[in-house]
Amino acid sequence: MAEDREMLETLLDTLFIGEERLSVAELRRRAVAEGMPPDVLQSVGTLPEGEYAQDEVLDALHTHAVITPPAP
Repeated sequence: MAEDREMLETLLDTLFIGEERLSVAELRRRAVAEGMPPDVLQSVGTLPEGEYAQDEVLDALHTHAVITPPAP
């Protein structure tokens, strides 16, 4: 689980380069442009609209992954 969080942090570092906060729409756009893995794209798609700091996105995605385990 710690490895997943570190990988997600690294991916988010890429999305947040030069930005303190990003809207969900911009996060989605950047994630698609960067060719993020499908599970990350799906998770970003579940975020409620608004602007997020990187740590807020990480917490929200981690919480979503814990609450909604992958389908078998």
